[in-house]
Amino acid sequence: MASLLILKRRIKTTQNISKTTKAFQMIAASRLKRAQEAALSARPYVDKLTGMSVGISKRVSPDNLDKYMILNKSDKKLVVLIAPDKGLCGGLVTNLAKETLNFYKENKNTDFITVGKKAGGIVRLLGGSAIASFDFGTTLPKYSAMYPIMSLIDDHFLNNKAGSVYLIHSEFNSVFSQHPFTKKLLPVSFEASEKKEEEIRPATATSGQTEAVFEPSIAELLPGLIRHYLEMSVFQAFLESYLSEQAARMLAMQNATDNARDMIDELKLLYNKSRQEKITSEILDISGGVFANA
Repeated sequence: MASLLILKRRIKTTQNISKTTKAFQMIAASRLKRAQEAALSARPYVDKLTGMSVGISKRVSPDNLDKYMILNKSDKKLVVLIAPDKGLCGGLVTNLAKETLNFYKENKNTDFITVGKKAGGIVRLLGGSAIASFDFGTTLPKYSAMYPIMSLIDDHFLNNKAGSVYLIHSEFNSVFSQHPFTKKLLPVSFEASEKKEEEIRPATATSGQTEAVFEPSIAELLPGLIRHYLEMSVFQAFLESYLSEQAARMLAMQNATDNARDMIDELKLLYNKSRQEKITSEILDISGGVFANA
């Protein structure tokens, strides 16, 4: 009898877990659609902005480079690590931890700005130093969220406290695939992004293109453009991280719900089998008593 009661309790518990994971799955799915629209629609804008920045920066003389493009003497690195506040999102946080560990092994002289409670946990696990910590939140990130982070980046890079700044965050490939991504933010270098250069090109006699005329001048335009590029890079990292979190959580909760249902089926089968064995045993006992009295 005790075994039947235990099985009933396990079935009930597993059913409750299944309901909880299903609820988490539905919440993540509802957030995923909005996050996907925001992150994926921002990508073309960032690509266009990068292309413009590439074209304009190539036309500036070395003496007129923007302050964000100039190397400083510090050998310290600053990393902005973005991770979720909450768990239950599969291997997303583990993969971010591995990416951060690989970076930290090669760059011990590194300070961190952590965004998200899981990011703080990763840095503590590594034994690193966090100069500031921010919550990531559970809603779609707003553009204003990166202002305090940009202030810290400005303070460290422009005052020679850090010679380079990096972003480590999750990048969304698909609902089934998100991977950690490391991007060098400062000093600004567009060498890897020259393929994104679009309309801003010097005119050539054979191309038939006309040379763009800028008002104000390129030297005046570049600082504001580079600043906006940096802000959008940080904001895009926020959007990609949020989208990756919702996709990973939805998939993890779907797998958990499916596993719970499989376990419920197995437990019900075991319960029915044990119940049938008990009934059969009672019938045999009754039959044995009847024959003994006869």
